[in-house]
Amino acid sequence: MKIGFIGLGAMGGPMAASLQRAGHSLAVHDLRLVEGFDRKSSAAEATAGCEVLFTSLPGPAEVQSLVPQIQSSLGKAAAWFDLSTNSPDVVRRIHAEMAKREVHFLDAPVSGGPKGAQSGKLAIWVGGDREPYEKFLPILKSIGDQPLYVGPIGAGSVAKLAHNCASFSVQAALAEIFTLGVKAGVEPVALLKALRQGATGRKRTFDRLPEHWLPGRFDPADFTVRLAHKDATLALQMARDFGVPMRIGEIALGELAACIERGWAERDSRVAMTLQEERAGVSVRVPAEKLQGILD
Repeated sequence: MKIGFIGLGAMGGPMAASLQRAGHSLAVHDLRLVEGFDRKSSAAEATAGCEVLFTSLPGPAEVQSLVPQIQSSLGKAAAWFDLSTNSPDVVRRIHAEMAKREVHFLDAPVSGGPKGAQSGKLAIWVGGDREPYEKFLPILKSIGDQPLYVGPIGAGSVAKLAHNCASFSVQAALAEIFTLGVKAGVEPVALLKALRQGATGRKRTFDRLPEHWLPGRFDPADFTVRLAHKDATLALQMARDFGVPMRIGEIALGELAACIERGWAERDSRVAMTLQEERAGVSVRVPAEKLQGILD
């Protein structure tokens, strides 16, 4: 099976190498001179006669600009997996455009960074038609050890952007927490150990979602809004005492205060999620039975 690969940067290069080590025949194209591959002079040449194409490019503009270059060289029933971090709107437009030529376009952004690309320990979140995903799943597993079909076209990009935004938000919150803890007198490594040892640290943040948030199970409480509000108030008072700004902490306290105003003081503190659901006009509730074993 001939595979085309366009974009051999910090992520694309190691992923293409993984495919090659797995015994696949690759035709590659990159603007730079790359060694160790069958490099073609153009994107059209690299994709001619390919059954499956992978692209790993900087962003939406680069992927979009590729369409007129390769839409004639990709044959019918070929599958194009875009491994780039892309825009859901852009991938949906490309999907519709390529469908006119009977080419399957799937968004398949990856997570794991350059080290993951080198080791093959990558998550690959795929959106698009399920049939080509299933057909080429063994090839996807040559790139990353955790491919996951997320849903229709665009779903992979939505998952990737949500994941990254969650990561950036957690990092911003932890920046506040560490500056507060250190300025209040705790050595950084000791603080890290304490945070990891607590109830939140022992179980990863996202592993806790099926317990309360997703099933909407806020009664009986594991940790009440009243107690959470008390602790957050004490933490923010400590921050003021030591001159540590806590913008995210203040937002969290405001959410807990709004819950108390609703009469939810004795409900589980995760009930604050309901406020955001109301603001966003969406429910993320999942029946408890569908969550059983999800983290196994």
